[in-house]
Amino acid sequence: MEFENSFNVAVPVDEAWAILTDIERIAPCMPGAELTEIVDENSFRGKVSVRLGPVALTFQGDAKFEERDDSGHSARVKAQGRDAKGRGGANANVDFRLVPADDGTTEVQIRTDLQLSGSVAQYGRGVGMIKDVAGQLIGRFAAALHEQIAAERGADEAAAETPEETAEPAPSPAAKPISGFSLGASVMWNAVLRWLKGLFGARSGA
Repeated sequence: MEFENSFNVAVPVDEAWAILTDIERIAPCMPGAELTEIVDENSFRGKVSVRLGPVALTFQGDAKFEERDDSGHSARVKAQGRDAKGRGGANANVDFRLVPADDGTTEVQIRTDLQLSGSVAQYGRGVGMIKDVAGQLIGRFAAALHEQIAAERGADEAAAETPEETAEPAPSPAAKPISGFSLGASVMWNAVLRWLKGLFGARSGA
């Protein structure tokens, strides 16, 4: 299945590119994610924990930059992982591109091609539900990234005002498991809205 998402970063495109390609720096911003190993500058290992109602999934796998255009601010990342309890896996090709906005910020455009296998595919039935989950995760990632950038800028400004003291670096936000209740409730609500829209649309067309 394929879907697209986007979000904005409140820094110029060159700075946003440097931040988003620093995997060690941004990994704590992704809900439920943990970077476990940096294989080389383009390859990484980690795990992602997701709870949907009573079902807890932990994917362990690898990700690597298959393509990377630093001057054009675009890249392709290939990721694959298996559930720790053997309930299936996920494979994804993620293309992302950074576009400068008129106000000096940056729009991050993401296109994902995702394939689920095994029992995991049963939990993710319906493209609409997967899109809702992806939108929730990217929204939380963008919010955490915004907080991280703001904290780092605040630390830099404080250091500039008191150059005689050594400012402590701002701590990276700790990775938190994805809340099954809040995420699941949002996804279910969006599914209900789609169902109602289809129902009343069908009646009006009758």
